[in-house]
Amino acid sequence: MSSDKTILTILNETIEPGESKEVSFDVANLHTSTPVHIPVIIERAKKPGPTVLFTAGIHGDEVNGVEIVRQIIAKGINKPKCGTIICMPVINIFGFINLNREFPDGRDLNRVFPGSPKGSLASRVAHKLIHEVIPHVDYIMDFHTGGSDRFNAPQIRIAEGERKPKQLAKIFGAPFILYSKNLNKSFRNTCAKLGKTLLLFEGGKSFHIDDLVTNSGVNGAKRVLNHLDMLSSKYKASTPKKTPIIIGESKWIRAKYSGMFKAVVKINSKVQKGDALGNITDPYGKLNYFVKAQNTGYIINVNEAPIVYQGDALFHISTKLKK
Repeated sequence: MSSDKTILTILNETIEPGESKEVSFDVANLHTSTPVHIPVIIERAKKPGPTVLFTAGIHGDEVNGVEIVRQIIAKGINKPKCGTIICMPVINIFGFINLNREFPDGRDLNRVFPGSPKGSLASRVAHKLIHEVIPHVDYIMDFHTGGSDRFNAPQIRIAEGERKPKQLAKIFGAPFILYSKNLNKSFRNTCAKLGKTLLLFEGGKSFHIDDLVTNSGVNGAKRVLNHLDMLSSKYKASTPKKTPIIIGESKWIRAKYSGMFKAVVKINSKVQKGDALGNITDPYGKLNYFVKAQNTGYIINVNEAPIVYQGDALFHISTKLKK
């Protein structure tokens, strides 16, 4: 833990208590030999305390996560009352430049952890993050969005049975807490094995910034910092409008036909078994198929694509709630 009064040495830079510094997380140049500097913004209070890391942009097309961390920095929320806050708004800068989910080598960064210093470009970034940044932190908040036109309700994902993440997830106050297993070679799974407490936030969709999702992420971050006694007295942590709903199990409702698609149900809403959620039509006026809820539950993801194919995921619905 980095909760003492010593100098913090990270990415070959030293930051003393009370100091602010922007350091660089550099791995490789562009193919044009142009240097790529990935800024890491570090703010340390004079008073000792925990170290919190905010990350986003593990997938280069998930700009709403980047926007959440940007606002945390721009509003000065990252200046702690005690301890240290580290912000990495764009980890996959190579994908972000081209608005691609993956790295130029085609690899998904979130499937190559803990990485290798001699592996692919994505693997080298993962290795550097795990070995040069993560050892210094106590808590991590990692911001993501849905992909491929699938809009996620703001939610925190944790593995069932993780007591500390569950406590912080409730404090974060997103509308939903979703139990999901730690995927092999993911950032979350690797951090869990290292004993680091990580909250994975999902909200919105790729190539899109949504104000409600952004506000949910920023407000949640403030609540967690307030709980850790790190939030500056300049800010107030709001109380969530509702207690987060914990989803133990969920499933995807998939398209029975290919065609033009329109959802009629709103994200976050509770539906009853048999309710119409949307409809699939064809361009010729012959098909009009109503997609219906197969069970009562909460809609936590809606596909906003106008065209879908048979088997495409349309809605993510809860099937079992937990306390």
